[in-house]
Order: sequence, then structure tokens, then C-alpha cells
Amino acid sequence: MDRVHDRLADERDAAVARLDAAASVTVLCHVHPDADTIGSGLALGTIFERRGTPVQVSFAEPGALPESMEDLPGRHLLVDPADVADTVDLLVTVDCGSAARLGSLAGRLAGAAHTLVVDHHPSNTRFGDSHLVDADAVSTTAVLSEVFDRWGVEMDRDLAHCLYAGLVTDTGSFRWGGASAHVLADRLLATGIDGAAIARRLLDTHPFGWLPMLSAVLGTAQLVPGAAGGGGLVYAFVRRENTLGLRPEEVESVIDIVRTTAEAEVAAVVKEARDGSWSVSLRSKNSVDVADVATRLGGGGHRFAAGYTATGASDQVIARLLETLG
Repeated sequence: MDRVHDRLADERDAAVARLDAAASVTVLCHVHPDADTIGSGLALGTIFERRGTPVQVSFAEPGALPESMEDLPGRHLLVDPADVADTVDLLVTVDCGSAARLGSLAGRLAGAAHTLVVDHHPSNTRFGDSHLVDADAVSTTAVLSEVFDRWGVEMDRDLAHCLYAGLVTDTGSFRWGGASAHVLADRLLATGIDGAAIARRLLDTHPFGWLPMLSAVLGTAQLVPGAAGGGGLVYAFVRRENTLGLRPEEVESVIDIVRTTAEAEVAAVVKEARDGSWSVSLRSKNSVDVADVATRLGGGGHRFAAGYTATGASDQVIARLLETLG
């Protein structure tokens, strides 16, 4: 434990030194961004803008920022992926467990004089030339809050808003994460941000079209009581025709409904992509490390929340998942 603590302290100090010395910066978020990656990216970008350091923030896809995040401070720093500079002094990735999570922007790594990976995923592949990966942190925004402290950055409402967005979403509105999440939340809320409004916008606001989509998807739900060592698996399918006119974030929210099934330790939502592949979201409650499951199937994530991409017929996808779960 002391070695891990010492390593993280060294990584934080090295990260601060790298950030402080940067002459120009690109901050990249992962594809299909959530509030943790966008909140991290915009908070970091805001600091560089205030310092007068040229900075761009971007993500590869989809083409627009999720609507639930359109009130985040610093969103004017976001640039189209085609406009991201080919060369830069420092490229920082936030909340990206692997280079593949950068999508089409992964090629920008080669044009950076220095790269820094900031993340909290245990499955992080450490693909940059320097890293700050704290697998015990509840969110990447929590990792950055400690970086900001060491960097001497004063926490204000705009930065707190961005950091809180990642914190409240990655802890499931503080259903998990432990005492550290609440300590950080208290500090961020003390700046005067409206935590209830931020959470409501990010987690509890959906268009009417979400309801019929949810009805269709939940109608496909199946329970396999003997899966996951007897803990049970519940899964549901999201077909492309179910999602017409809906934003990706509406589709992603389905897993939070499916995972409430009392008889299942593990929940999976299997979403059909345009190319015929499947994006699989996994959640667990206590005993199953779904990050390990997802990693063995080509993905990654956290102990209780992970995902991967699969190909083949839908029954084959479920068969492989059941085999891996045991």
C-alpha cells in the first residue's frame, strides 16, 4: 500500500510539472463521452485558457456534445475533431483506458512532443509516455482535483461544476464511492454550485421518446439465475430501430434501470451499432468484477461498471458472456 501511495504521489508531482511546463495543449476525451471525461477535459482546458496557454479540447464521436452536458462551463473550448492540431507540445487524455477509446483522434498521439494519461480505470493500458492512473479514485475528476491542489489552482464555481459533473455520474449519485466522494462533493458544493440541478440535468431528465424506447427494450429482458456463479445475470437488447430520434446518452441510461433487478448480481445491456456490432454495458453489485469480464472480452472498465464491443449474432454474444461469467 505504501508503494502504491508513493507511486501515486510521484505520478501527481510529475503530472503537475508536465502541465505547468506545457507551451500548447490538446486535451482529448473518450468517444461517446460521459460527464467524467467531458468534465475533466473542460476543467483542465479552462485552467490552461486562464493561464494564456493555447488549448483545444475534443472528442472523436459523436458529432455533438450530449445535450445533458451543454451547460458545462468551458464548452466553448471544444473543437471539431478535424480541427485538432496535428502537433502540440502536450497532449493529455482524460478518462481513457486505452488509445482505442480516442477513436479517430488516436493518431494525434504521434504528433505530441509529450503525452500524459490521466485516468482512474484499473484496466488502463498506460499508452502515453507519462501517466497518472489512480484506480482507487471514484472518478477522473477526483484525480484532477488532487492535481489542481498540488498545482496551486484555486477552486471556483466553474471548475467545481465540471468536477462535480464527473463525480456525481461516476458514483451513481453517490450510491458507491465511499467517504472520499462525499468529502470532495462537500468541497465542490461549498463553491456555490447547485448540485441538485447538475445531477437532475445529467441523470434525471429524458425526452418523452425515451419512455417507448425503454418499454421496447425492457420487453426483451431475460434472467439467467445460474449465471455468474449463481448470482444471476439479467440482460436486455437495444435494437437500432428502438433508438431512432434518441440521443446516445438516452440509450446509455438503460443499464441503470436493468441493473436494479433484485435476482441478478450482473446486468448487461447489449446495444446494436450501425455496423452490426454490439456495444455491451456491464454492471455488478457486489461479488463480480465486471472489469475483468470485459477485459477478457476485449474491453475494460471498473469493478462494478465496464463494457466491451462484440460481434456476431445476438445469441452468440450472450453465450460468450455467459461462458466468461462462469
